[in-house]
Amino acid sequence: MIITLGGDAGSGKSTVSKLLAQRLQYKHYSMGDLFRKMADEKGMTVEEFVRLSKEKPEINKQVDEYQRKLGDGDDFVIDGRLSWYFIPRSFKVFLRVDERIGAQRVFSDHLGGKRTTEKTMKNVDDAMADMKARKENEVTQYKEQYGIDIRDRKNYDLVIDTTNSLPGQIVDDILAAIEKKKA
Repeated sequence: MIITLGGDAGSGKSTVSKLLAQRLQYKHYSMGDLFRKMADEKGMTVEEFVRLSKEKPEINKQVDEYQRKLGDGDDFVIDGRLSWYFIPRSFKVFLRVDERIGAQRVFSDHLGGKRTTEKTMKNVDDAMADMKARKENEVTQYKEQYGIDIRDRKNYDLVIDTTNSLPGQIVDDILAAIEKKKA
């Protein structure tokens, strides 16, 4: 079984996917971690690397192909905005979150050093503005590049609102939905 997790910034994709992989004793992959690693290897910030990937489509093709190849395997959890698209046989989960709560989580991660950016976030409103701009950019890019709308909930087997849920409960909900689908 392969489980893909996509979702809003600050929805808990990374936390939930790691916890889910641990619970299932599956391997875990993170496309965000891969992108950060690729940026580090080039001595760039993630934002610089994203801009470079727009100029050099072969970068995104490399990431896309990596996901496709992973899809040949079994028994792993992957978090990435497009993982559901490149691994169509997966159980596809979308995590959504209230915009302000997501921004609070992102800002908290930023303050704690878990999330680095070349932009200086002074408060939650800065994080929210950054998230909105990023989301609009991604929606446009993915429509142009792949002909898909990542906001269309029909792309997913399960949509969970994480606004008021703890990661462990979200994992329980995902596992219950998988069991229900199997039955």
